[in-house]
Amino acid sequence: MEYTTLGDTGLEVSRFCLGCMNFGSDREWMIGDEERSHEIIDRAIDLGINFLDTANVYSHGESERIVGDVIEEYDREELVIATKVYGSMGDGPNKQGLSRKHILDQVEGSLDRLGTDYIDLYQIHRWDETTPIEETLHALDHLVETGKVRYIGASTMAAWQFTQALYESDLDDYARFTCMQPQYNLVDRQEEENVLPVCADQGIGVVPWSPLGGGFLTGKYDRDSEPEEGRAATDEHTYERFTDENWAVLDAVREVADEKGVTPAQVSLAWLLHQPVVDSPIIGPRSIDHLEENVAALDVSLSDEERERLEAPKNPVWSRNIADL
Repeated sequence: MEYTTLGDTGLEVSRFCLGCMNFGSDREWMIGDEERSHEIIDRAIDLGINFLDTANVYSHGESERIVGDVIEEYDREELVIATKVYGSMGDGPNKQGLSRKHILDQVEGSLDRLGTDYIDLYQIHRWDETTPIEETLHALDHLVETGKVRYIGASTMAAWQFTQALYESDLDDYARFTCMQPQYNLVDRQEEENVLPVCADQGIGVVPWSPLGGGFLTGKYDRDSEPEEGRAATDEHTYERFTDENWAVLDAVREVADEKGVTPAQVSLAWLLHQPVVDSPIIGPRSIDHLEENVAALDVSLSDEERERLEAPKNPVWSRNIADL
């Protein structure tokens, strides 16, 4: 395993982050078997992954609980545990969002389910249009000051929103966001025209989610047939990636993979690892075989010419709708 610091912080994280959204649900593309979830987490840690990412809304807290059950067997100080807040955790007007009340209520639930005294990285899952960002930042700063949270991060928003948050933090001397979780992969490159330049300029760590485009970049789907299984069979956002432009990207991925004797998934992940702004892509394997295949992408080197071939079919364009994902 390779390690890097998260943005301009001194926090060292593995070059891959284990995404734990798959754990705790029996939906078709997730993992309902808790023992299997434990095995994947154990193997990830055995491979050197020290960075685990979850959220309170993943299977309504079950993902956090599963992660908590596993990490109690390990040295807590060697792990970087990340979770998120924003989404709905029940009925009622104060069960979602980024108000001070919701944040302070939800951090206690996450700490309890994770079985830990502190969260290494606490992230706002989305931008809250109804709560002043100053209120959100003040609440997060309080959690840092009290030691319940070590670092704070953000996910999926417009560059102007993220920039506003950084400005307010500096203005009021609040804890600053240290990382951003954008959707970023070879077929979803709109963030190159949105938040990634801000991250590069401000020394913000980048932890991309959906690095394989919901499975599209693994090459398991075919342009000439409707998906009958896998995530695209039931997830509209994944199916919407089936465009001529994206198929052209996948063609290039498959060609490079064949030439190098590796898999399309490994080429796609290697491309992300070669992006200077990227620290630790979030992988979400559903099996140990997939996990080991993903981690082996660390050994895949891409030349400038190969990266140009992979990027050529796609013209990154920012869409405001991405903030609603």
